[in-house]
Amino acid sequence: MLVPLALLSILAACGASGKHAGPAQVVAGPGFTYTAPAGWKVRRTRFSTTAASGVHAVFVTVFTLRRHYVQAQFHRAVGELDGTAKRLAADSQGKLTESVTTTIAGRKARAYRYTTTTHDSRVAFVLAGRHEYELFCRDAKDPACPLLFSSFSLR
Repeated sequence: MLVPLALLSILAACGASGKHAGPAQVVAGPGFTYTAPAGWKVRRTRFSTTAASGVHAVFVTVFTLRRHYVQAQFHRAVGELDGTAKRLAADSQGKLTESVTTTIAGRKARAYRYTTTTHDSRVAFVLAGRHEYELFCRDAKDPACPLLFSSFSLR
């Protein structure tokens, strides 16, 4: 399988080490796909996927929303998502250090960074229909992290 030129550019721009550069694999979960480094072990459950190698890991979990999400009301969801990110950081004894609105899978999304004494994590929330997709990477400096965020797509 050939790696698209854009993928190689992303990995190179992120300071990819030999460990993560090169071929990639597509990880499919319930309603989504993303790209992870080839050779990483993939685990699937009914509501999530994890791709990991040693202490490095990325995962996506799907949650069902109580109501159908309408993209035009993104501004209403921001406060709730910000609160969820603050709780995640606090539960990890960390500090929320970044909150931004970005585009993931062609949709407005909220992305966050939080730091603990042992790692710098990233989490993002993508809302679509009756689903919330939580994208998480334990180490924001790992090249697999921007790869997860840039390759995530809904099916």
